[in-house]
Parts: sequence; C-alpha cells; structure tokens
Amino acid sequence: MQLVIERSALLKSLTHVQGVVERRTTIPILSNVMLTARDGALALTATDMDLAIVDSVPAEISQDGATTVPAHTFHDIVRKLPEGAQIQMDSGGEQNRLTVKCGRSRLSLMTLPAEDFPAMAEGDLPCRFGLPSDAFRGLIDRTRFAMSTEETRYYLNGIYVHPTEAEGAGLLRIVATDGHRLARVEMPLPQGAEGMPGVIVPRKTVGELRKLIEDVDGEAEIEVAVSETKMRFAFGGAVLTSKLIDGTFPDYERVIPLGNDKTLQVDARAFAHAVDLVSTITTDKGRGVKLTLDRGSLVLSATSPEAGSASEELEVDYADNPIEIGFNARYLLDIAEQIGADGARFKLADGASPTLVQDTADPAAMYVLMPLRV
Repeated sequence: MQLVIERSALLKSLTHVQGVVERRTTIPILSNVMLTARDGALALTATDMDLAIVDSVPAEISQDGATTVPAHTFHDIVRKLPEGAQIQMDSGGEQNRLTVKCGRSRLSLMTLPAEDFPAMAEGDLPCRFGLPSDAFRGLIDRTRFAMSTEETRYYLNGIYVHPTEAEGAGLLRIVATDGHRLARVEMPLPQGAEGMPGVIVPRKTVGELRKLIEDVDGEAEIEVAVSETKMRFAFGGAVLTSKLIDGTFPDYERVIPLGNDKTLQVDARAFAHAVDLVSTITTDKGRGVKLTLDRGSLVLSATSPEAGSASEELEVDYADNPIEIGFNARYLLDIAEQIGADGARFKLADGASPTLVQDTADPAAMYVLMPLRV
C-alpha cells in the first residue's frame, strides 16, 4: 500500500472512526484501525464488534493495499503533524510496519494483517428511509441526555426509535428515560419507515452518530436501514453500522401524566439561570432545588448544611393554587437547554407527582420529571 494524503482530511476521518475503538481490549486487533487504499480513496474502518464505522477520504493511491495500525497512536501522530502537510504512507517496506513520512518527519508503526480484522455482518436490513441531518440532530439532542447509564437496566441504555400514529398521522418517535426523567420527541414519519420495528439504539452508537452529524451539511440526507437486530446510517462518506439492544423498552406512555391541572409558563433562559445559580449552594449528589409557586411568582431555593442557602424569585405566568415541589437541578438544566427562547410550560399536579414539561414553541418535544424530596 502506497499513497499520499492531505493531513487535515486524514485527521478529520481518523477523528470520526477512533471514537469507536476501545482503549482497553483483550483482542489486540480491535485497538487498530484498518486502512484500505483503493480507487482513489483511503477507507478507514474501526469496530468494537458491536459498532462498526467506515469513513472514506480522497487520496493519491500509487499502490492498492490494506493494513491495520493502532488507532489512537495514529490519530495522535496525525494530529501533531503540521497543518496543510502532505502525508506519505507505505506498507511495502519493512514487514509488519507502516512507514509514515511528512516533511522531515519519518515514523514507523507496527501493523497487524488486514485479513485478521473482524468484519461485522450486516445481514438483511429490509426497512430503509432517509432523514434530513438537521432534523435527526435535533431528535438526538433533545433525547440523549435522558438515557440511563445503569448497566443493570441495560434496555434503558439507549434511545428507543419507533413508528407510531397520532390523530391519523404517522410519526417517527424517539424516547429516552433513566427512570427519573423521560424525553420524547417526534417528527413526521419518513417515507419507507412505515414497517420499521421498534428498536433501541445503544448509548455509544448515539454518541458516535452525534459526532458524525456535526460535520455534515444540515440539508444532507442520512440514509437509514433497519432490521430487528442492526441499524445502519450512511452519510457524508461515512457508514456507521450498529447492533441494537436486545431488550424490551418499557411502556413509557404509562408514566406520562395526563391529568396535571396546574400550568406554569416561564422564560426558559431566565429559569435555567436561576436554577444554575441557586443550585451552586448544594453539595449533595441530588442537587435538589425547591420550586415554590404562587400566583404570578416562582421562588427557586436550595439549602446546604455545609454551604448555606440561596433563593431567586421570578415573575411567571401562574394562576393556580400555591404548590411546592423539588427537582434535581441537573435534570432541570438538561431540559431547559433543549427548550427555545419562547418559553417552557410546566404541567403540575402536586408536590409528589410527575411533572410534564413542554416547549411552548415546539409541540413535538415533551419531557417528564419525577419530583425530588427537598
């Protein structure tokens, strides 16, 4: 394998794929990225056996070939080479070595045979549809913060993607929950997604997808292919294929409160600032903040035996009976970050029941928060 490639293009591609590679693995070749030079492009492939990514970048290929090199080491080397440099790569010299030349720099990396690199079989992916990348980015951003990190409830360690119907219209809905909070976002059902099974996309896959989308034009379309066990996303020269979580997502509709009769409307930015300020005083893991509501007024307060107390009052749109309720400050801030400048609407019942939070400008997004005793 012999080729010349521009440093920034290679670095961008390496950044895309190296996140898939586990830093600690008992299988040495899984620490490597596979480099395949063919047809005027260099394809970089990485996998952890549950998730695989292939990203292609243009290159001047003088000799086709393939090899594998340590992913994180290679990324660090390319990152430290000068901006705008041309990088020469040659695996035809020393055995089990890839020579990297750039200006006066010459590095030799240990390689493992490309034939030993594991390929993740896709199988048949019968359901196929397209999604605008900016819309998909919004779906991920407004739900992924609510994914669970508890390994015991593995079926919550991802986002649940499924087709549904409301008021006679088909919808693609994404849901995430960790048992303390829930995020649900939906969009019109894309053509071709009608027969899609409900699937749980793993947390790591969601994170890698979000990084990839960052570099894609907002109007570009993501090609999605789905089966019961795998999901593939193709866009911008990259193809990400992931196994899905083999489990049953809980009936999330049961926890969405329908009878909450008290309505609070508040400016999301002012609310987030107040929560952030008063929660600074708390030191406990729960970071509890108390909301005290009366007509036209919201007082946010927090206390800590070690640090003291803090409170802030906001003018709000609230015309119901007084109520006190506590929430985890981090959860409140996570939701406030996803709500636009038009404002947040809280639907409350009492101090011990789940609260519904909506973006007044975006009915497609909805959040549920369990209260916290403070």
